[in-house]
Amino acid sequence: MQHRIVVLGAGYTGAVAAGRLAKRLRREDAAITLVNAEPDFVERVRMHQLATGQDLRPRPLDGMFAGSGVQLRLGQVTGVDVDRGAVAVIDANGTEELEYDTLVYALGSGWNSQGVPGTTEHAHEIASRPGALRLRDRLAGLDAGQPVVVVGGGLTGLEAATEIAEARPDLDVALAARGGLGDWLSPKGRRHLRRVFGKLGITVHEHTAVTAVEADRVSTADGRTVPAAVTVWTTGFAVHSIAKATTLKVTDTGQIVVDGTMRSLSHPDVYAIGDAAMVRGPGDKPLRMSCASGTPTAWQGADAIAARLTGGRLPNAPLRYFNQCISLGRKEGLIQYVTADDRAVGAALTGRLAAVYKELVCKGAAWGVANPTLGMPTRRRRVVREPARAGATAA
Repeated sequence: MQHRIVVLGAGYTGAVAAGRLAKRLRREDAAITLVNAEPDFVERVRMHQLATGQDLRPRPLDGMFAGSGVQLRLGQVTGVDVDRGAVAVIDANGTEELEYDTLVYALGSGWNSQGVPGTTEHAHEIASRPGALRLRDRLAGLDAGQPVVVVGGGLTGLEAATEIAEARPDLDVALAARGGLGDWLSPKGRRHLRRVFGKLGITVHEHTAVTAVEADRVSTADGRTVPAAVTVWTTGFAVHSIAKATTLKVTDTGQIVVDGTMRSLSHPDVYAIGDAAMVRGPGDKPLRMSCASGTPTAWQGADAIAARLTGGRLPNAPLRYFNQCISLGRKEGLIQYVTADDRAVGAALTGRLAAVYKELVCKGAAWGVANPTLGMPTRRRRVVREPARAGATAA
């Protein structure tokens, strides 16, 4: 009988893992099912572009996986029973249960309201395609001079603020950050960031915590109010609640605790990759939620599954960072080089060349999803053994 592998989520990590497994394992030995709520692959790193009216190239999943042996199952995952080895999926025709021998949990993350009052009612998010499209419509309806406030001074906030300001120079764009503007960057990186923000006319509220969001303003911890016809919320990500509702070992935030091969510490037939997993990198620091972190975990997890099923050698590739790539509109960029554990070093690439670099990174990430096995051996290996059933202790 075929070994049943179910991959949940076809974002950067899930799609890469499914394709890589298909190349590693013989079709007669392994049945790979990829479950996703949408029929297209979503380039999440470009949602700020979508929100400002830019058209993105459609990437249908059925075309990307045509001829690969991966079966695409469109539907919303509503629950996982890791003790029985089953996943509940709902679509227009009702609910179906998919049984698995190995599960790859790659449901990723969504926006994090941080529990701030009024956020879910009044703020916009760009962590998803539907959210970016709603913001797109809202921005298109704004008149010249109306205020837009981006809350959050991380990578997503920087990209959103500069993209909106460049696309709509007639709007009054502001950024509210808990710390200083780009305070984690090198001196060169901070100088360039301030220069671009100044050139685009973006007002920066540094060391400002937003404590409430209303339809036309945000309130701050120091008692001020900042006008906001539109509030864009970019204060980090939160994982989906499905894993936390299972018997999997998870963190307080709901991330699945895994070993170095992305295997669950509590259920050996479950692997978690990307934002959904608590993965520790250099210095025993948790990897940040990002495409840069997720793709290597997909490689590691897929190769570990294939190795355990075929009796091969387990992967032991180090998970580390090299740079942080930030788009600052379509004409400017910032490539901040970092240590293995993601701390900024003095070197940084700026300006137009950095914008081109960032664009190549985005294109490369999407290309890697569509071609997850380039350079891999074409010979698929026979499944010779299966991992332990759910509920046992991982080796």
